[in-house]
Amino acid sequence: MLRQAVERNFEIIGEAIRRLEKDDPETAARITDYRRIIAFRNVLIHGYDVIDPAIVWSAVEVDLAPLLADVQALLNSVG
Repeated sequence: MLRQAVERNFEIIGEAIRRLEKDDPETAARITDYRRIIAFRNVLIHGYDVIDPAIVWSAVEVDLAPLLADVQALLNSVG
């Protein structure tokens, strides 16, 4: 269940950034590797049968902290 929850949250994050890119490309571009995040979401959604759990866990360990920093910077810039 934990794996499914983590994957689902990455799907949601990727979808949110995909919509942001569509509606406000300049803001989306302020998120490091935003296109890679969207691509990861697409793999999770469409390639669920070939997902390597080690890749997902690597995203948790390596990619979440920079993403959080980018989102916090965006929020601070508007508030």
